Amino acid sequence: MTDIFTNLPYDKMAPKLSVLIPFFNDDASDLIKDLARQKCSESIEVVLVDDGSERLDLTSRLQSLITSLPIGICLITLKQNEGRAAARNHLQQAARSDWLLFLDADMRPASLDFLQSYLNEISRNESDIIFGGFNVESDTRDKEGALHRALSAVSDCLSLTERQAAGPQHVASSNLCLRKSIIRAEPFDNGFIGWGWEDSEWAARVSKNYKLVHIDNPALHLGLESDDTLLNRFKTSGPNYARFTEKHPDLAKTLTLYRLSKILKKVPGQKLGRPLLKWLVKSPAPMRARLMALKLWRASWYADAIE
Repeated sequence: MTDIFTNLPYDKMAPKLSVLIPFFNDDASDLIKDLARQKCSESIEVVLVDDGSERLDLTSRLQSLITSLPIGICLITLKQNEGRAAARNHLQQAARSDWLLFLDADMRPASLDFLQSYLNEISRNESDIIFGGFNVESDTRDKEGALHRALSAVSDCLSLTERQAAGPQHVASSNLCLRKSIIRAEPFDNGFIGWGWEDSEWAARVSKNYKLVHIDNPALHLGLESDDTLLNRFKTSGPNYARFTEKHPDLAKTLTLYRLSKILKKVPGQKLGRPLLKWLVKSPAPMRARLMALKLWRASWYADAIE
């Protein structure tokens, strides 16, 4: 069951772009305000899906904000958590535009031209899927998110040239624009439960038949996680990674993470090293050592999941 709260003017023309925001226990208020300040905000609608947060305070706060802003917004509240893939599929079903922009609730536009840059690329009609990339703030005073910031900097915040060379390998649904017809024909796989890999699997699948274009239009990732959250995500996302590798074995074999996981799978007693890796991740060791320990921690758990 779902609840819907909206100020969308359904009697008016469909917007040029539907901005779709899934969230679970995150407050998307700041992102919505930033979207309302964009230069072409009158050309968009915003659709949010609360994936079963069950927080009346958060719902009430968002509803009040929706009624106060001059842009069309719809809030869909799911009664129970259905997972990231299912939440995104709910969003695309509610969208009215022929073009969709997926943003995570902890992202922020990096410039006032953020939406306009996507609309410019859409108007060229030369692409089906557009990925703008993302950055993290350089401020290092947030010690709790320092490891996540460092991981993002080396793994996710790639230059346009690096992303273009990698094709679908570095596409994420945190800042992803695409034709609605594609997601209708090729929805996210609801078999991915919990965190991770549903967007990687989707990008690998659809890039075979649709034109993917990388552009330099980053969003800022502000929701940096604690060390414990990263450790838990990597520990529990092994089944999702296994599902990704089963669906795209040729692509998986080209990835360092897969090769490392396969090596660890053959090492007798490799699980015994996990307490040391966890300690090192949370220690005051140099960041390079902590990052290496985190990557080995992930590969160790993934080794259990893959064939």
